[in-house]
Amino acid sequence: MSKKLRTSDGIIEIESSRDRSKHFEPQIVKKRETILAENLEPRILSMYGLGMSFRDISSHLKEMYDMDISHDALSALTEKIIPKVKECGSPPGQSRPLDPLWCIVWLDAMHYKVREEGRTVSKAVYNILGVNRHGHKELLGVYVSEREGANFWLSVLTDLQHRGVKDMLISCIDNLKGFAEAINSIFPATEVQSCIVH
Repeated sequence: MSKKLRTSDGIIEIESSRDRSKHFEPQIVKKRETILAENLEPRILSMYGLGMSFRDISSHLKEMYDMDISHDALSALTEKIIPKVKECGSPPGQSRPLDPLWCIVWLDAMHYKVREEGRTVSKAVYNILGVNRHGHKELLGVYVSEREGANFWLSVLTDLQHRGVKDMLISCIDNLKGFAEAINSIFPATEVQSCIVH
């Protein structure tokens, strides 16, 4: 049985044996797979991560590789990263446990315009980056809210505490009113300093 397979080098045709009893599981090209995404997948995910729509990604792949990829195929590829994204989020059951001690933790929110129900709205994306006691950086969490505020930061810090953080030696923040107080209410021994940009 032959099938056409899309790759970053163009379309190729491969022959595969029939499996009437359905016991054979191919390892390189899976059953019903029409895109060999080993080389394309990181490129597609990086475009998706930069905020490109499926239409934009499809247009780019058509222009660069003369390859047509459906929205369903793109959706299947991008959904592979959802479990990794959920590890960093705050909803119950969608977060991973964290180390109890962090040497330095940067807490900052970035503001984005996003489309929601046919209109453009602003969202604050809260990013928490930490350096553990071994000197390795790690993304502790990503949270989304309507706007930045000390009260929401308090809920983020509480979530970090529930996920296992017992102490942050230094936290680096912007000059948001009430932010330092929110940190010290959860982690009283933390030294709070303003980041060099602010």
